[in-house]
Amino acid sequence: MIVLSKPKASFRVRLSEAEFLNVGVFPTKKDPTAEVISVQVTRAPRAPEDDWKTVAKIAIYRSPEGNYSQLPNREKPPH
Repeated sequence: MIVLSKPKASFRVRLSEAEFLNVGVFPTKKDPTAEVISVQVTRAPRAPEDDWKTVAKIAIYRSPEGNYSQLPNREKPPH
């Protein structure tokens, strides 16, 4: 089971009828003064039995010193 931390801030805007831009700011586990900024575009399911689809995503680490770096993509764990 994956435990996700609660975002410090979360924003969502509709891009089209079926696509959304999502931005979340999360605290890091090792240093509460650092943050991870998560940005993703998701697409709503076309049929009730379908899942939401992530179209694009990026995660950015902000260090306590204010430096930014892109984090590598994490693969979704198998069910």
